[in-house]
Amino acid sequence: MAKVLCVLYDDPVDGYPKTYPRDGLPHLDGYPGGQTLPTPRGVDFTPGQLLGSVSGELGLRKFLEAQGHTLVVTSDKDGDGSEFDRELAEAEIVISQPFWPAYLTAERIARAPKLKLAVTAGIGSDHVDLDAAIAHGVTVAEVTYCNSISVAEHVVMMILSQVRNYLPSHQVVLDGGWNIADCVARSYDVEGMHIGTVAAGRIGTAVLRRLAPFDVHLHYTDRHRLPAEVERDLNLTFHPDAADMVPHCDVVTINAPLHPETEGLFGDALIASMKRGAYLINTARAKIADRDAVVRALESGQLAGYAGDVWYPQPAPADHPWRTMPYQGMTPHISGSSLSAQARYAAGTREILEDYFGGSPIRDEYLIVDGGKLAGTGAHSYSTR
Repeated sequence: MAKVLCVLYDDPVDGYPKTYPRDGLPHLDGYPGGQTLPTPRGVDFTPGQLLGSVSGELGLRKFLEAQGHTLVVTSDKDGDGSEFDRELAEAEIVISQPFWPAYLTAERIARAPKLKLAVTAGIGSDHVDLDAAIAHGVTVAEVTYCNSISVAEHVVMMILSQVRNYLPSHQVVLDGGWNIADCVARSYDVEGMHIGTVAAGRIGTAVLRRLAPFDVHLHYTDRHRLPAEVERDLNLTFHPDAADMVPHCDVVTINAPLHPETEGLFGDALIASMKRGAYLINTARAKIADRDAVVRALESGQLAGYAGDVWYPQPAPADHPWRTMPYQGMTPHISGSSLSAQARYAAGTREILEDYFGGSPIRDEYLIVDGGKLAGTGAHSYSTR
């Protein structure tokens, strides 16, 4: 029987919810483009529940224990002597989320001789050292598309919030004020702006589709060019790389995976090539943007605003400069962990486990590493050193 080690974020400070604001979730027939939703043979949770925290357990305990497996759930993942490190040596399966990642470094993988499967309950497996996973024969899988639309909605929200100066204006209300001039001195319309996405996969394309009705000019760069009919439908301008695209854009949104080609991409040089007063939105991975370069650009006015949902490390320390830099709209990593998304990534995680324990192939679109090489979605999205 297997030990399954699951790393989830802490419960709410006031305790695990007994009630929720809404009754249930809207019904979805499938994902855009035809991919089916997760199809586990069963689930032991009610969609709309908080599943991504420790007490939610991704709804997995009954399923796993009924088969004789051991489930260990913890939020204690960092530092010497963490519960994650103590349990890892005996774990056959590790599950974690991008929002509260258990960093499976090469050193940790080397200390986990029984590890066979690393599952990301969500999208984005860069917290796993993919080279080490390949070398040690560890399969890496994630629940592709489960929260792509959730993140795309968050991107659009952040763009509008930054351009319209929403958060500082809301703070005026909270502070009891009514100084309209202070609010509108940094407020613009999105209409007519040039907006570009770095990467146009599921999330990036969903962002473009949601922005098109705002009467903006849309740009994108991606290693895989979109079909001509999509470019025509959305009136897209393609650029061969980010360096070519960003000088044209008033807003740039990063929707790329983290890999050697994208790490540190938005440093001083690339940011300096952007329009003065452009906005940068990053819900992808923090290390795609140079931490201190972003701070310098906001302080100098080169960037009018930065909104992000991703940090390094996660959770970010209290003194992280992105918490206090000016003109920012940072959130903790929540864009892909709405209650709607949790129902999908919990179901997808169970589907992966059902296939693994049943000896059936894991869906190709869920695979990142398999058989000692990049596979499935991983072969399309990632590169190794």
